[in-house]
Amino acid sequence: MTLRYTDRSIADVDSAFAWYEKQRRGLGFEFLDCIEVSLNKILSFPEMYETCHADFRRCVIRRFPFSIFYTIEEYEIIIHSVFDNRQDPKKRP
Repeated sequence: MTLRYTDRSIADVDSAFAWYEKQRRGLGFEFLDCIEVSLNKILSFPEMYETCHADFRRCVIRRFPFSIFYTIEEYEIIIHSVFDNRQDPKKRP
């Protein structure tokens, strides 16, 4: 399987990375490392994570208050959002 990112998910990661880098140099890269670990788990076991609504699955990222929302399609996994869990849950994908 391959991963495909929506524009929203890319924007989510970019803004979170920039915010964490402002807080402390290198923290944004630590955030990216945690995302990469989660994405590797999703690729290895895509059905491991719970379905939270419709076909969206949710993987909570270790150490940072974010979740990856994704769907499993026939030949790819689509990353719809890297959601900041501190936001209003109504804004989830």
